[in-house]
Amino acid sequence: MPYAISRRTLLRAAAGSTALLLAGCDGDTPSPTPTSSALGLRFPPNFVWGASTSAYQIEGAAAEDGRGPSIWDTFSHTPGHVRNGDTGDVAADHYHHLPADLDLMKSLGLTSYRFSISWSRVLPQGRGAVNAKGLDFYKRLVDGLGERGIAAVATLFHWDLPQALQDRGGWENRDCAGWFADYAETMFAGLGDRVHTWLTLNEPKTVVQVGYLFGAHAPGFRDPAKAYVAAHHLLLAHGRAVQAFRAAGRGRIGAALNLAPAYPDDEADAGSKAAAELADGYENRLYLDPVLKGEYPKDVLDDIGPTAPMRAAIRDGDLEVIGSKCDVLAIQYYNPVFVAAGGRYVSKLETSDAGWQQIYPQGFTDILVRVKRDYGDIPLIVTENGRPSADQIGPDGQVHDPERVDFLRDHLAAAHRAIQDGVRLEAYHLWSLMDNFEWAEGYGQRWGIVYVDYPTQRRIEKTSARWYREVIARNTV
Repeated sequence: MPYAISRRTLLRAAAGSTALLLAGCDGDTPSPTPTSSALGLRFPPNFVWGASTSAYQIEGAAAEDGRGPSIWDTFSHTPGHVRNGDTGDVAADHYHHLPADLDLMKSLGLTSYRFSISWSRVLPQGRGAVNAKGLDFYKRLVDGLGERGIAAVATLFHWDLPQALQDRGGWENRDCAGWFADYAETMFAGLGDRVHTWLTLNEPKTVVQVGYLFGAHAPGFRDPAKAYVAAHHLLLAHGRAVQAFRAAGRGRIGAALNLAPAYPDDEADAGSKAAAELADGYENRLYLDPVLKGEYPKDVLDDIGPTAPMRAAIRDGDLEVIGSKCDVLAIQYYNPVFVAAGGRYVSKLETSDAGWQQIYPQGFTDILVRVKRDYGDIPLIVTENGRPSADQIGPDGQVHDPERVDFLRDHLAAAHRAIQDGVRLEAYHLWSLMDNFEWAEGYGQRWGIVYVDYPTQRRIEKTSARWYREVIARNTV
């Protein structure tokens, strides 16, 4: 029979950020973690301090040196998709400011930098001939990091699928997993052992939920049937890339998953507890289980339905490929979700300028501890954690963002608690190094610790950047 999905299931499945935009604000509010100007929490001696960015959000040079268009070029240039009609054509112009931006990283004391590679800058058609100028940009980037003593953490896919591949079916097409593996091999050969850690996919959950269920991100679909087929092929691409990496035999590799602990809206209500467990499946286990256990969670597959196209997309041997052993898991944490009976997401906490982001540092501890408990002692790195704020240049010429300092301090304290509880957390990368193109929000939200004055492309350290420099120097929060 035709695949169908109820509106309730769609909303429940499209968990996290977008779902919270649709939810009301009700329920009791948990007590926030208190802030302190100096907590005196010392991190392990070899702890790694970094910051993160992504290609389409900062690079600019969208049509230069042979780069091909990505789905985000197409999406952002389509009227009505991005606030104020903004695009990533210029963004933070990192492509033309590379040496200065590398010096900025060094001045902050970063020991690691997590970035992403624009697939269509290296392979303009997504496959076939390599664009030498595009590959050379990333060679200069990783060489510049090495010269400054900063470890390179490279993400192969951060949402910007080449448009040429989308025209061939994109992630709904099983062949895309093979194209991704070929691209991964190109990057492994091109950058060799100069990259410390490779990450295959950034937040496949967001691609599925926001790009395929709600249509608020590229490719802009609202189609549950396509969404979960895309989810399977994304995960298959991850596994294929890990296998290609094993053949190359350099460094270490894993995936970057955004995780959101799911709590019952009412701990005393059985319906709320059951709904939170299923929400956890869509938020976390749908991605953690296949990557780290080689299996899909049964409750999620049952909820998606036995006749769903995703079920037909899963072939013999796929889960063994997806479950190919990772060396590291990258975790990205922004917020928890609270779930009422029936699957409705509710807002219970203070939110940031991104209305979907409920601020709850304890959730960070909870998800880190839970990963160790349920998935074993795999090394963990945090590759995104941060908040936006309404940053402006003040009369003193400075940019003051005390709310970001509070957020980072409280979440680092939460990470420290997880380490004390035995979690093997090796590194923390905040989001983000600098202000950038914030997807469907355009330039309306600022997430960086470095302010970008877009008309002049001048970089200005915010209060949070100076604070973070001191944290790194002391290895103490």
